[in-house]
Amino acid sequence: MTSSAQRPSISIEPEPAEAVRAVVLDGLRAFNRLHAPAPGFAPLVIAAREHGGVTAAPGGDIIGGLVGETGWEWLHVELLWVAEPYRRQGIGLQLLNAAEREAWRRGARHVFLDTFEFQARDFYERQGYVIFGVQENYPPGHVRFYLRRDLTPPE
Repeated sequence: MTSSAQRPSISIEPEPAEAVRAVVLDGLRAFNRLHAPAPGFAPLVIAAREHGGVTAAPGGDIIGGLVGETGWEWLHVELLWVAEPYRRQGIGLQLLNAAEREAWRRGARHVFLDTFEFQARDFYERQGYVIFGVQENYPPGHVRFYLRRDLTPPE
């Protein structure tokens, strides 16, 4: 234990504070390794593209996508978005299904994500996701839902 004369200083770090973040992350990972195996996190990015788009980008303009990562036998869907004109055409479902298939291939057996009540809660529940957590008043006046689902082998 440190004496009162040797107490550490606490400071708000200026932006960007990547060096501090790196030290904290390394320390937390080292502690975690004492209790759990390395997660083997791997990014997962899937794009939906419109062919023949205006920008003539290779493969077409991006009209939707899913960003997540796999590790510790889980898929974490961080972001799922479909451009307004393409919604309700099954693109979100195709993105989610593709992510779940790839996650299964990588050894994931579960998936979790979060959504706000003004986003896609009903969509996820129709796919078999169940709520395991609720964050009230985030953002103020709204609710954030945390959902999960067990994956099944792809057909």
